[in-house]
Amino acid sequence: MTTATPLLPLADWRDLLALTKPRVMTLVVFTGLCGMLAAPIQINPVLGFTAILCIALGAGAAGALNQWWEADIDAVMRRTAGRPLPGGRMDRQTALHFGVGLSAFSVILMGLAVNIVAAAILLASILFYVFVYTIWLKRRTPQNIVIGGAAGAFPPMIGWAAATGTIDTLPVLLFLLVFLWTPPHFWALALFMKSDYAAAGVPMLPVVAGERATRVQIGLYTVPMAVAAIAPWPLELTGSIYGIVAVAATALFSALAVRVATRATGLADAMKPEKQLFSFSILYLFVLFGALVIDRWVLA
Repeated sequence: MTTATPLLPLADWRDLLALTKPRVMTLVVFTGLCGMLAAPIQINPVLGFTAILCIALGAGAAGALNQWWEADIDAVMRRTAGRPLPGGRMDRQTALHFGVGLSAFSVILMGLAVNIVAAAILLASILFYVFVYTIWLKRRTPQNIVIGGAAGAFPPMIGWAAATGTIDTLPVLLFLLVFLWTPPHFWALALFMKSDYAAAGVPMLPVVAGERATRVQIGLYTVPMAVAAIAPWPLELTGSIYGIVAVAATALFSALAVRVATRATGLADAMKPEKQLFSFSILYLFVLFGALVIDRWVLA
């Protein structure tokens, strides 16, 4: 007599939504939208909506494939143990099919409805996040965030390309801004989640090199990030609204980063400065990209 393998319950729409990492998707969609609105060419509203939908679907697809590959890691970490796969609400094959199908649909729709340039960059961002960051780098090197951060930096370029069909200096600077913002953002998180990453065997910088080296790197990466954030103003790619907001917000980000970088290790204050930097770093991008759009439409 054979024992039947217990079946997992069918995942509902909330599990599929969780698979797309909606909180991460929010920032991705916002920066993509701002890149599109800051472009010198106004896109047809229907095509603009389609482009943003494709960016959202592509980001969700990448998140689903990330969770498909990292189900074992997610099961170990407190922050991710409740996700659909480690929580036992979905099997890995469902996540794989969902992620692949969503990826193909988003890229094909972008190419057919908007333009090939935007579709090509969207495809590159998905492939980079899944194959370069998730599969190749994440478990192998503490530089995973440094290199893998490029995946999350593509949306402003996609939005710009959706409107113009080309890439120019401003979207490249926006790409560099998000790319250079990613290490201090994630390393601040990694400092107060160090034990989780260590338990999961993920070689995040605090686990491999220690807290002191991580703090120094946060401070060092903040310098070129600040340059990329402010550069559009003196290069006359934006107006004074963006410039003033960028200088003020970047000064505050830098102050928080310096506080984290110069702190002694082992202080019993629940990593408060690190959590403040992590939280503000998210607001920072929303503020800068929002100011970019306001600057574009007010001074146009």
